[in-house]
Parts: sequence; structure tokens; C-alpha cells
Amino acid sequence: MKTRESIAYPVLMVLGALDAAGYSVIAPVTPAIARATGAGPALIGALVASFPVGIMVGFLLAPPGVKKGRSTAVLLVSLGLVALGSLGFVAGHTLEIYFAARLVMGLGSGGVWIGVTFGTLERWPGQEYLCMSRIFSAYAVGAMVGPALGAIGGIRAPFLAYLALLCASAILVVLAGRPATNRAFRSDLGALRLPGFWLASSTVLFVVLALGTMDGVLPLHLVERLSQAEIGALYAGTSLLVAASAAVAARSRSRPLVLASAALVVSGIALAGLVDVVPLWIVAFGLAGLGAGAGYTGSAGVLLEAVGTERIVTAMVVWSQLGILGYLLGPLAGGAVVQGLGFAAIGLVPAAAAAIVLMTYTRARSAP
Repeated sequence: MKTRESIAYPVLMVLGALDAAGYSVIAPVTPAIARATGAGPALIGALVASFPVGIMVGFLLAPPGVKKGRSTAVLLVSLGLVALGSLGFVAGHTLEIYFAARLVMGLGSGGVWIGVTFGTLERWPGQEYLCMSRIFSAYAVGAMVGPALGAIGGIRAPFLAYLALLCASAILVVLAGRPATNRAFRSDLGALRLPGFWLASSTVLFVVLALGTMDGVLPLHLVERLSQAEIGALYAGTSLLVAASAAVAARSRSRPLVLASAALVVSGIALAGLVDVVPLWIVAFGLAGLGAGAGYTGSAGVLLEAVGTERIVTAMVVWSQLGILGYLLGPLAGGAVVQGLGFAAIGLVPAAAAAIVLMTYTRARSAP
């Protein structure tokens, strides 16, 4: 059992990275899907948004299994669903199949996130903030792996490579096994009334909305100057910055990170839409990546401070759902804004979400 516990944390980080890769593998592929199906920015944004719809359902289905001590089963079933959805992109060739496949991938991804999160909180009590910052770093690394897979080219090949990684990860879940001791988590609706909870939730919604906006429609702007492989490289480099920023941010107080995240992310995405010069795109994505990493860690820190771990189940599920709602709204809003106003206006999408963060920040700061 000690051997299993010693490998549990690396396994959870690998699973987090693979889960995140499922989010971002589609980003460099969207131009190929658009060419193959004739879909425009709004429809491509909807395709990307179908993934978080499935995730939100997965968030509701997975917690009962985790609370019963069946996290290994939850992870295995969830990985199977992600694999099934990936197979849809390998074997399918129509937009309808791609929508269904992306939805199933999201359903499994929701279960993976719940399993990884509560597995981390359960195994390392007293170190939740530090350990969750490292999990976010793993997710950011996965967000780098996803575009790298997407850069392989075409539609089928990236998802076939991702499918192979998913199959290998199932073996790691079995090797890690169950935790040596069970830690009790409970639900508490009262946690949802805390100002700190809403600051944490609005921040994670903002960060994920921004990343969804970048994944959903910005590749259609970048393709004017960059190849599919180059787009993948740009997103991979950005994800590396997110990972580093999330890890380093754990050394700072959580609430100042929220403000820094808002400023950096909005500036980066706005700049990316306004320019069509590759060096400035690199700067823009760098700003957004640094801000996203700080926002992830800051949001988790605020949540843990406000709610604690013993009664965190309801708060964590709702926090996660609101975050994924951002990944739903980002591509939809980004696609609509670009369709109507052009890429120069895309900064309006994260700016609107940042305004909500500032409102909840003010409320939390004035709360007793």
C-alpha cells in the first residue's frame, strides 16, 4: 500500500495533464474541421462549447461515487468515456458526429476532474493549497500537450494519438489504487452564501472563459499567418507559461493574484485580436498565459480559505461547474463577437467577465 501511495500523486498529475489535453487538442484542429465541413466561426465556437456542456453533466454524476470511496472506478469509467468520444473524431467525418463525440468527451472529463481533485484533497490534508496549485500546473502542462497533439495535422491523427495516451493512463489508475485511509467530505449549501466563494467562482469562470475564447475562435485569426503546426506550438508555449505561473503563484496570497490575473488576461486577449503580427501574438499569448496561471491558483486559494475542506463538496462542484460554464460561454460569445464585430473586438469577452470579478472582489473585501 505504501508503494501505491508513493505513486498516487504523480498519477493524479498525469491524469490531470491528460484531462487538460482533451480540452486543448481541438484548438489547432478547428481550422481543419472548418475546411472539411464548411462551418463558420459561430458553429466552430459551438462545437468547442459542446465539450463543457458534457463536463457540467459529469460534475453532477461523479461526486456520489467519490463520496462512497469509489474514486478508482469513477476515474476508469470517466477515462473510458473520454476515449469513446475521441474515437468519434477518429472514425467520424461529419459535423454531427463531431458534436456528439465532443459532448461524450466532456462527460468523461467532468468525472476525471472530480476524481483527481478529491483524490488530491483526500490524500494530503493540510497541504491542499500547495497540492492543488501543482495539480493546476499539471493541467496547464496538459494544455500544452493538447496543442502539440493537435499540431500533428488533420482531424483524425491528433485524436488517435490522444486515444492511445488515454488507454495507457487507465493502467496507471489501477496501479495507484485507493488511498490508504478515507477522508470524509460533506456537502454544505451554506458555503454558497460566502462572499469568498463567489469571488473564487467568478475568478475561475473568468479564467476558463478566457481560455475557451482563445481555444474557440482565435485559431481562425492566427491561421492568417501561421500553419496548423505553428498554431499548436504557440498554444503549447502559452500552456507552459500557465503551468509555471500556477506553480509560482502558490507562494503568494490568493486575493492579489485575482487582480493580477484580470489585468494580464484581458490585456493579452485584446492585443491578440487587435494585431496580425506574429511577434505581437507571442507577447499577447504570453500575457494571457501568465494571468491564467495566477488566476487558477488564486481562485483555488480563495475557495479553500473561505470554505475549508471538510464541507467543500457542494462548493467544489458548483465552483467547478461555474468554471466550465466559462469554457461554454467563451467560445460562444467569442464566436458571436467575431462574427459581428471582427477579431479586433474579441477583448470585450474577457473584459465583461473581469468586471464581474471586480464586483465580487469588492464585496468579499468589505465582508466581515
